[in-house]
Amino acid sequence: MKIIILGAGQVVGTSVAANLVSEANDITVVDHNPELLRELQERFDLRTVLGHGAHPDVLARAGADDADMIIAVTNSDETNSDETNMVACQVAYTLFHTPTKIARVRAQSFLDQPRLFAPMPCLSMSPSAPRRWSPATSCV
Repeated sequence: MKIIILGAGQVVGTSVAANLVSEANDITVVDHNPELLRELQERFDLRTVLGHGAHPDVLARAGADDADMIIAVTNSDETNSDETNMVACQVAYTLFHTPTKIARVRAQSFLDQPRLFAPMPCLSMSPSAPRRWSPATSCV
């Protein structure tokens, strides 16, 4: 599978990349931190793209036009990580028709509004169990 991962953080992005690379997937990681991307390239057989993961031009450079999946797990230390993850999934779906989208969304105020995520099925990360993925009704 061709998979784009947005966010190269140690807790989620790097762990997801490590697991998916080991399953012989074609992985591209997008992040705004060149040092994190360099470290990932040294450790794993994957592509990296420097830039903001919700921007259409960056998604295009990452290969979104023929990606099978996008996993948006930008760093939770950023103030707008939920928003970035949701917008990135929407952009990937609308512009590139990416069939499978996964967004880490932690803010309960978003999760309390299921219409925000309709009509696309996805997985979300529960704020009560931030390391566990659970099926969501839908996703951006």
